[in-house]
Amino acid sequence: MEPPRKGPGKRGRPAKHPKHPKRKPAKKGGRKQPRRESTERGWDPVAAWYDQLVGKGGSDYHRNVVLPAAARMLGRLEGQRVLDLCCGQGVLVPVLLEAGAARVLGVDASPRLVESARRRFARDERVDWVVADACAGDPDWADGGFDAAASLMAVHDVTDLPAMCRNLAAALRPGGRFVAIFMHPCFRIPRQTHWGWDEGRRLQYRRVDRYGVELEIPIVTHPGKGTPETTTFYHRPLAVVLNAFGAAGLAVTASEELCSHRRSQAGGIRSKGEHRAAREFPVFLALGGVKA
Repeated sequence: MEPPRKGPGKRGRPAKHPKHPKRKPAKKGGRKQPRRESTERGWDPVAAWYDQLVGKGGSDYHRNVVLPAAARMLGRLEGQRVLDLCCGQGVLVPVLLEAGAARVLGVDASPRLVESARRRFARDERVDWVVADACAGDPDWADGGFDAAASLMAVHDVTDLPAMCRNLAAALRPGGRFVAIFMHPCFRIPRQTHWGWDEGRRLQYRRVDRYGVELEIPIVTHPGKGTPETTTFYHRPLAVVLNAFGAAGLAVTASEELCSHRRSQAGGIRSKGEHRAAREFPVFLALGGVKA
């Protein structure tokens, strides 16, 4: 399994799907993503579970891969006003404040996750919160005054990526910087990418069954428990993602492909091949850039 989408989980080898540890896709197959207006409440139906998983400091993948990459790409933020878009329970906020941000605004569609964030940071007057769909048209929070913005584990969670990118651009001042980190669209597609083992070559490989079409994939939150909660993973080919940022006036100027820090037990019969695969096949893609 892979790290959770807004924050990763627990396993012993590179996983299959973040924000969804110990879960599996619903039986219904992926289908083309519909064109529709977003009425998302985000992860509200599974907020309690996700909040317990990630907490204030982040899950394993957050702490070791995602948050360090975000801090590295954002750099110093002294005196700056920063937007945390699709903030969840605020796992990125300590990183932003440590980097020197003067003001932080967290925006998320889930009232329950925002309430968790408010409780955690209630004593810090530098942080404000808004419950809002990142894809909704003409939001008040997108006021063109932010020096920097970040969006972690959200590109594959939103129904309308072009709309989210337009709102992100509208929130930034000209020349403002942004970072987006999300599941790598080439190698991490629920139910469509898998690990395999080549016995003859003694190597682990990554199999990709589908990639070039947009997919809407329902994910069961608690498989085996008979509960109805699901979330949705929106797969988009890399060109679709890049074009959404570009069409919004956001120029991508840097990128990192982030691999898992996890390794299988040394000395196992397949450990060498698994270690090589963990270094070769990234889990996440990080994009950085500026508002043109």
